[in-house]
Amino acid sequence: MPKVFNWKGHRFLFFSNEGYPLEPIHIHVRKGPNRAKFWIKPFVSLEYNYGFSSKELNEFRKVVEDKSQLIEEKWNEHFNI
Repeated sequence: MPKVFNWKGHRFLFFSNEGYPLEPIHIHVRKGPNRAKFWIKPFVSLEYNYGFSSKELNEFRKVVEDKSQLIEEKWNEHFNI
């Protein structure tokens, strides 16, 4: 499970097995039992949330938007795209 970055104690990551065929670029956010998933393209959007507040999700969305290029680079590097 490649970690892309940490932010305020939250892990932003993706999994090595992201489906076959490979799912579109996205990022998982985890802290303790809480989890969320954001699609990156065509725009950052929430796929699911378990346990995070609306305020946290809005913060995550902004962070993901700011780091979308890094996320895409790490994704392409990991999956040899």
